[in-house]
Amino acid sequence: MDFVPCREDPAPSEIGNGMADAYCAAARIRQPAVRQSYLDNPGAAPGKTRGSEPFVEVTWDVALDLVAGELQRVRKTHGNASIFGGSYGWASAGRFHHAQSQIHRFLNCFGGYTASKDTYSYAAVSALMPHIVGPFSGMVLDQATTWDAISGHCDLVVMFGGMALKNAQINAGGLGRHTLAEWLATARAQGTAFINISPISTDAPDVCDAEWIAPRPNSDTALMLALAYVLQTEGLADQAFLDRYCVGYDRFLPYLLGTADGIAKTPEWAETICGVPSGAIAKLARRMANGRTLITVAWALQRADHGEQPCWMAVVLAAMLGQIGLPGGGFGIGYGCANGIGNPTHDVRFPALPQGRNQVPDPIPVARISDALLSPGAPYRFNGEDRQYPDLRLVYWAGGNPFHHQMELPKLVRAFQQPETIIVNEIWWTATARHADIVLPATSSLERRDISLVRWDPMMVHMDAVQPPYGEARDDHEIFADLAERLGFADDFTQGRDSQQWLEAIWEETRSVCRNAGLELPDLKEFAAQGKLDRPISETPKILLSEFRADPVANPLSTPSGRIEIFSEVIDAWNDKNCAGHPKWLGSYEWLGDRKAKEHPLHLISNQPRTRLHSQLDCGAHSRGSKIEGREPAMLNPAEAKARGLENGDVIRIFNDRGSCLAGLVVSDTVMPGVIQLSTGAWYDPEEPGNPDAMCVHGNANVLTRDRGTSTLGQGPSAHSTLVEIMRFDDPLPPIKVFNPPILLPAEAADETTGRTQ
Repeated sequence: MDFVPCREDPAPSEIGNGMADAYCAAARIRQPAVRQSYLDNPGAAPGKTRGSEPFVEVTWDVALDLVAGELQRVRKTHGNASIFGGSYGWASAGRFHHAQSQIHRFLNCFGGYTASKDTYSYAAVSALMPHIVGPFSGMVLDQATTWDAISGHCDLVVMFGGMALKNAQINAGGLGRHTLAEWLATARAQGTAFINISPISTDAPDVCDAEWIAPRPNSDTALMLALAYVLQTEGLADQAFLDRYCVGYDRFLPYLLGTADGIAKTPEWAETICGVPSGAIAKLARRMANGRTLITVAWALQRADHGEQPCWMAVVLAAMLGQIGLPGGGFGIGYGCANGIGNPTHDVRFPALPQGRNQVPDPIPVARISDALLSPGAPYRFNGEDRQYPDLRLVYWAGGNPFHHQMELPKLVRAFQQPETIIVNEIWWTATARHADIVLPATSSLERRDISLVRWDPMMVHMDAVQPPYGEARDDHEIFADLAERLGFADDFTQGRDSQQWLEAIWEETRSVCRNAGLELPDLKEFAAQGKLDRPISETPKILLSEFRADPVANPLSTPSGRIEIFSEVIDAWNDKNCAGHPKWLGSYEWLGDRKAKEHPLHLISNQPRTRLHSQLDCGAHSRGSKIEGREPAMLNPAEAKARGLENGDVIRIFNDRGSCLAGLVVSDTVMPGVIQLSTGAWYDPEEPGNPDAMCVHGNANVLTRDRGTSTLGQGPSAHSTLVEIMRFDDPLPPIKVFNPPILLPAEAADETTGRTQ
């Protein structure tokens, strides 16, 4: 099957080249399967056998009866709060076959479940922003200054964490038109200059012609404080803006100037922390104040220890410049982190499958799943609240792969041994499926009909099925409808509609919403015939906080003061040393300025991959074609390679006290000294399945990262605070096993080996 890019797409992603073979790969799940010993004793503690046992292939009726029985047992014995509904949604491009919506609707119809809150992408900043500016998703992202208000107005874009094109290959729900490179080129042609502040030079696309400043990873807050110091001490801060639109600058100033702690946050002070020359810091601050400046922060910065701080400090810097609410000025968090942020599309909220109401009120922070499974009943603190982990007995996962997202995989392996039952709807035999008890094969986006409607994308796409379901795979809606029938709430879940009828209902609602916004859409039959529709670009540029700037009294923010909170009384009242009332330099539990760097002297950047969508399609030809000796590539500066006697193409072992993995070495001066870059998403392939301490032979970076929250405020993932060391791997290379299924037994063979009778 050949994939032809859309003619209207100026920068089509090559990831599509791996779709056809990935969706027909040996790693596809062909029929329902149950962990061998689980068949004899459902719901029993597994010991340490998850991840290493064979599976028995069974009929759909056997599998669904097992799932329904376990859901009923756990609810009756332990209550709905003991059921965890895990999903991350990326599995399902399309508005209806969105796995997260499907599983949440199903579990809500069942009486509720323990959910997760926020996302691995931006949990820390999502928790922070309501305290200082307003809702992150609903305001900072959705109301982000559009590119047509940046181009022609902005003199300088200062990109903390860059704006990598590889990240803009994707968008939740799918996309039809890749726009970032086009907008960057337009801005550059109209005179906008770019500065890339990142340990990796290629985080700024060539089209930006960006100046590269490479601070030590995790030191951005110190660099920002020094920029703020120059603005304040050289009379470049906009005091009138700070007085009218902000609160707490007077509480922040003693810390900045050093009268509160005896340490002035000078460029010389920052140089000792971040490694950027003090003269370069002062020069940048003056340049930022000399014209219209947009400060952008990549989501990667807040996926680190104290990740809330650089985002808070970026807002403070923008406030000091006094350009928030003006075309081409202010701040943005997430440009380039997914396709479409800043696109000038009409502000339309597209309908989706209703999820219903969850009767279990207390979600856990998304990245705290291992802690919840390992420590039921343990106290923890989150966003100013004292909470307690639930007693999770059953995990049902659909549309996600925690063995990609979660940090410290050895800990997650141990955590996944705790529940009584783990159920997974999955396309492939990922590590998550291999650590489950009941595995239900799900269809891919090529095997079902759907529609792609994304708020940031200028194109609507009708998605026809282009191939039949693989093996016995079913779509998530069909799976949950059959389970709902067994559990007695089929009518509530389906509302009497099949998948096609749901699509028709969602499209009709979409037509109504768009009609109210002045956009006329055809009926579904005509839409299907056309295949795609272009959304008119909004003629009104959007500028973040422009209405607030125009009249802060009539248009107050949703913060406690109604203004930008440089100092937060709410956060300060928590008396948390890791989260003060204003942004601070707090260091990191692992970084190059720490004593631990003597033992593990390389800072690991585990960023998003170029050849796949997170971990999806890793079994496809495009992703596998990027490997070195079958291992995920890792990029290292020539000086670091020379110091260790390493050469391009070597297989290396990357290790620290938490774990180790193999990778293929790429020597490149696009990475600063002291840093090694290993993208996430290589399927976890332990040398000894089921052993949490086993080396990953394939190159999954999260065997190395530490599972600790960014702070008690956001409890986000802190994967980018990781130190490692490397050495050449000279032993015979272990085989890659993860792209083949585990041992699969037919039901009859399992009966013969276990003595069980049907």
